Amino acid sequence: MTQIKEILVESNKWWKTSFTIDYKEREEYKQISKFIPLPQIIALTGLRRVGKTTLMFKILQDHIKKGFDSKNILYFSFDEFRETDIKEILNEYENIMEKKPENEKILLLLDEIQKLENWEEKLKRIYDTYSKNIKIIISGSESLFIKKKSKETLAGRIFEFKIEPLSFQEFLIFREKNFQNIKLYEKELSNLFNEYIVTQGFPELVNIKEKVIIKKYIKESIVEKIIYQDIPKLYKIKDVSILEAILNIIMEEPGQIIELSNLGAELQISRQTLSNYMHYLEESFLIRKLYNYSRNRRKVERKLKKYYPTIISPNLLFKEDNYSKSKAFEGVIVNQLNAEYFWRDPYKNEVDVVMADQKPEPIEIKYGKIETKGLLKFMEKFNVNKGYIVSLDQERKLEIGGKKIMIVPAYKFLLQRNTKVRKTK
Repeated sequence: MTQIKEILVESNKWWKTSFTIDYKEREEYKQISKFIPLPQIIALTGLRRVGKTTLMFKILQDHIKKGFDSKNILYFSFDEFRETDIKEILNEYENIMEKKPENEKILLLLDEIQKLENWEEKLKRIYDTYSKNIKIIISGSESLFIKKKSKETLAGRIFEFKIEPLSFQEFLIFREKNFQNIKLYEKELSNLFNEYIVTQGFPELVNIKEKVIIKKYIKESIVEKIIYQDIPKLYKIKDVSILEAILNIIMEEPGQIIELSNLGAELQISRQTLSNYMHYLEESFLIRKLYNYSRNRRKVERKLKKYYPTIISPNLLFKEDNYSKSKAFEGVIVNQLNAEYFWRDPYKNEVDVVMADQKPEPIEIKYGKIETKGLLKFMEKFNVNKGYIVSLDQERKLEIGGKKIMIVPAYKFLLQRNTKVRKTK
């Protein structure tokens, strides 16, 4: 218990002194703030290094600013202490502060909780015992609700928010660039968008331009830690090299339509094993699966699926050939749009992204030459009158057979849409 006491005192500096953080506005925080007054647990999930802990500290700071007693705020990270029980932490807090949770209003922040064995049962007990007095905020570097059991255990007790890498708009905020008149600053915004592509929305890379640093950061701080530490410990994987091979295939060729039986044979593993590994990568936020759009949900599930990495390979980012640049550009836009659907018909007419919140909205992504064939085929089939082509720097309007196609530079398209629709579960 002595070690826990030392960690608590070291981690909770606001118990002794004033506390401030260098916080830049995040789109998710506006949503999260609405749910904080409710008794339910707030869960922040997402890729490593996207700013989950910073958002936890922002919640902490706001509580103190509103007059909440800083000594009633308890933070603990399970990153290196996965054997420590939540009840032990609360008991040691009681000993240090001489405060009992049943008599106090307490803000409890638990970071990297997925590393705690059977965390959902332990959290449920704390919530059911102290929910009137303790507000619980948790974070996890992968989806906390992969297992059906987790959802059932905490049903009705938790709200999950996925924290994404920075959107382009957030990137501009972090760079302290405020261009209210987009038309006036087109050249500056175009240059900044190229810088944004290289950072991939990781807050710690916002002001970094050195290729060697970016490559090392992406490889060692994110990808390798997830592949070699997070996933094997969560799923008890024996052969990490196959997991890495699958990820490399998707990272080096974003937007592949993958047939599991064929890829499984190539990797000399069963279709089911490959399916499991793909699921692990998806739930750890390393890959994104797009379904082939159809108005019939059953057809959507049966059709081939397309896969993108959520992190663009530095091999593509820093190559000078148009193919690599085009693939990197496509991957970034797909991730920015939080895309769930593409479209491809039996004749290989294709649309890169279909946004389908209400009526279908087709979006083509073109780094270079503008082509409209796939877009027009989709618009005809689904009776859609307006479509988009996201380009690197071209802008114009086309009208073909009564169908309107808006060609828009990526930076303008993303800013005008205020994109990155953040999904709340």
